[in-house]
Amino acid sequence: MNASAELLKELRIERDRKTPSAPPPRRFSALFGLAVAGVVVLAVLIAFWITRDDAAPEVRTAPVAAIASSAGGAASVLDASGYVVARRMATVSAKVTGRVQEVLIEEGMQVEEGQVLARLEPIDADAQRALAASQLAAMRSQVGSVQAQLQEAEAQARRLSGLVGQQLVSRAQYEQAVAQRDSLRAQLATAQRNAQVAGDQLQIAEQGVDNTIVRAPFAGVVIAKAAQPGEIVSPLATGGFTRTGIGTIVDMESLEVEVEVGESYIGRVQPQMPVEAVLNAYPDWRIPAEVIAIIPAADRGKATVKVRVALKEKDPRIVPDMGVRVSFLEAAPVAGEAKPQGVRVPAAAIVQRDGAQVAFVLDGEDRVRRRALETGLAMGTDRQVLSGLSAGQTVVLDPPETLKDGDRVQVADAAAR
Repeated sequence: MNASAELLKELRIERDRKTPSAPPPRRFSALFGLAVAGVVVLAVLIAFWITRDDAAPEVRTAPVAAIASSAGGAASVLDASGYVVARRMATVSAKVTGRVQEVLIEEGMQVEEGQVLARLEPIDADAQRALAASQLAAMRSQVGSVQAQLQEAEAQARRLSGLVGQQLVSRAQYEQAVAQRDSLRAQLATAQRNAQVAGDQLQIAEQGVDNTIVRAPFAGVVIAKAAQPGEIVSPLATGGFTRTGIGTIVDMESLEVEVEVGESYIGRVQPQMPVEAVLNAYPDWRIPAEVIAIIPAADRGKATVKVRVALKEKDPRIVPDMGVRVSFLEAAPVAGEAKPQGVRVPAAAIVQRDGAQVAFVLDGEDRVRRRALETGLAMGTDRQVLSGLSAGQTVVLDPPETLKDGDRVQVADAAAR
């Protein structure tokens, strides 16, 4: 019994004894956790920057340019766009309807006044001339026949005049001879007039032959060849496949610029005003010019007035329908006067903020800086800025209302690329 009791005492549960602790984590597990945390932080940063770039508004930009001036230092008071036009330009056509026999011109050819450009088939015209010549010959033959008869009748009347005085012939016989003579005289006058009419008809027929030859009305350059041999041409627009012209000639000495100026600015333009023209094809070539006339009529649809501008330089590079930008210049400043100041900026870049005119300038980090401006004259679609900007800077066009100083933006052209 004592032995059994001792054994039962040894089976007690010792609640005060602590359980053995878990073994410490391995070192690589700690490094793995740090790597995962780094990847999560990097992903958050990338998402932040992507979201930040997408939030930047997309804008259009334009450069700030210096005010254009002539060699004499005259400032531009108004800019406008127009086209080169020719005062003397003609689409040459034949006077008659006919089939083209040959065309003697090509585009770009220089022609002189009266030079033959084309010929039509003269078959019908030649036939009319031959018929008129035959009619004239017949009329002249009739005149000769009547003249011969008249000479005989006059001689007969003279003989009978002497005999009737001697009472050798009757007066009735003499009067009959006189009547015959007078009748032949009337027939001769009629035949002569008929011959004259036949001669006029021959001249008309010869003119008809000449009308089959197309000549240049003035000296110039051929800019279009409209017909080919074998085609039918007519001076009237008959429709179908009938041509109305042989070619188009332009007198290059008559080229000028035609500009449409808005009604609001036409008061700045005066006759004989100096002008500087720049062709779109040659932006670095400044052509001196002057205002010829202001057309006294307005276009109610476009609210513009047409102005004619004469080019003082003639050059083969200037051709009709070229686009050109003209600057109407003020009088050149005299010695001692200040030169034009400021720069020219697109009007779309200037906005009102807090009661002041401002523009947003793009810096090198795609951020904008707000600049307060002092503006001057309007220059067409541009505006003169006296202070706040300098040539070479880039401004934002049509800046959003929410755009502020220091905001990041995306340039439209850069975003497209």
